[in-house]
Amino acid sequence: MSSKKPTEAEITQQYNKYKNELQQVAQKIGELESEVEEHKLVIDSIKPLEADRKCFRMVGGVLVERTVKEVLPALETNFNGIQQVIQSLLQSYKRKEQEFQEFQKEHKIQVVSKQ
Repeated sequence: MSSKKPTEAEITQQYNKYKNELQQVAQKIGELESEVEEHKLVIDSIKPLEADRKCFRMVGGVLVERTVKEVLPALETNFNGIQQVIQSLLQSYKRKEQEFQEFQKEHKIQVVSKQ
């Protein structure tokens, strides 16, 4: 088998694909970091309250009445889960960025910034 050299159009297409994937992962990380901050704010707000105090939680677009002791564990679980997803996405982003840099070196791509 002979490995044919990719055309300039194929290289450009692959370059743009890498850029788009990196941008999408970065955007998702940003969204999740915002969500983590919201969870943290709510957790910090209701943690000092009495356990049987009434609170409300949005579940599937419906506002449901619960108590602090029911809502707090669910919030903390969600908070931890989102943090794990962020860590996973960060690792994925770093791997993809490394692949992108190797691709650029392999094809001798140099980015020229516009001023």
